[in-house]
Amino acid sequence: MKKKEMIAMLLAGGQGKRLKGLTKSLAKPAVYFGGTYRIIDFPLSNCTNSGIDTVGVLTQYEPLVLHSYIGVGSDWDMDRKNGGVFVLPPHEREDGSSWYRGTADAISRNLKFIDQYDPEHLLVLSGDHVYKMDYTKLLDYHKEKGADCTISVINVTLEEAPSFGMINTHEDLKIYEFDEKPKQPKSTLASMGVYIFKWDVLRKYLTEDIDKPDSESSHDFGKDIVPKMLADELALYAYPFEGYWRDVGTIPSLWEANMDLLKDDPELNLNDPDWRIYTRNPNEPAQYVSPDAKLTNCMVNEGCSVYGEVDRSVLFYGVEVGEGSVISESVIMPEVKIGKNVRIHRAIVDQGKVIPDNTVIGEDREDPNEILLINGDSPF
Repeated sequence: MKKKEMIAMLLAGGQGKRLKGLTKSLAKPAVYFGGTYRIIDFPLSNCTNSGIDTVGVLTQYEPLVLHSYIGVGSDWDMDRKNGGVFVLPPHEREDGSSWYRGTADAISRNLKFIDQYDPEHLLVLSGDHVYKMDYTKLLDYHKEKGADCTISVINVTLEEAPSFGMINTHEDLKIYEFDEKPKQPKSTLASMGVYIFKWDVLRKYLTEDIDKPDSESSHDFGKDIVPKMLADELALYAYPFEGYWRDVGTIPSLWEANMDLLKDDPELNLNDPDWRIYTRNPNEPAQYVSPDAKLTNCMVNEGCSVYGEVDRSVLFYGVEVGEGSVISESVIMPEVKIGKNVRIHRAIVDQGKVIPDNTVIGEDREDPNEILLINGDSPF
């Protein structure tokens, strides 16, 4: 194999329990977003746009959809002779263990895959977030600092901080502490789940960690590897990211991130020709809007048929909206069939759901700010 300066490992095995029924039979990175995409399209497209042509995708929970969706990577221009995208599910070890035990363990189980490219640096990514980022700028910063590890960070509020791994730094952004989901945060710099490591340094720590019993290690970057590097006084730096980044790991945050796309000047511009987000084309016919339909501030994808009223909503491909129906402030996943005289307000409707005529969703809720999830477990 030809030597690579940097390859990427994309952690895509998360269950995403906080997304409730949306991830009942689907890994979190495969969840739909933005009318036409899945969440995993964002880190994969960032790699393509950053010139990173070798990506290992580490899957575990409900991997079937992700495996078939990614295929050979042609939709992201990664069907390469030297490199490409590779799906790497867990496999049985000599000791009989099979599942990835944590984020670091997932990388450790694939040392042979990484070693064949003999990279100088390893980019480790989470497949759970929506953002656009040029990883070459991160690599330049990493090399400029002479860092053993660089962690991309974003400013959050003190109220949000307990939900993240928080980074505490000196004035020169050298990290002195990694605080995983602290109850009393000392800073507002949150880890984005984007790391660059010197591969020879990280490899040493991974090989030490992999043989530790579960009672001594959770085999996780944030809980084990990074704190051990800090304890050994290695050079770890924070890279301040400026731009749109969202962890869409809950029903409210997924809904809000979709609504962000409908703003007059959205911070996450999906129409940027210089930084395209690539996805697999569903190959649906053009959408149809009847003469009596009314559309206001919404995204309507191909294959949709709209006979009713849609306001401030995102419709994925193949959605039908019947006559007299009113959809407002909602996210309608692919192939949903909405009958006549239906009213849906502030809800996410899961893929393939059929909503009968005259159904009312979300108008009589106790909490007006609640976002309802309508999926296979819903009573209609």
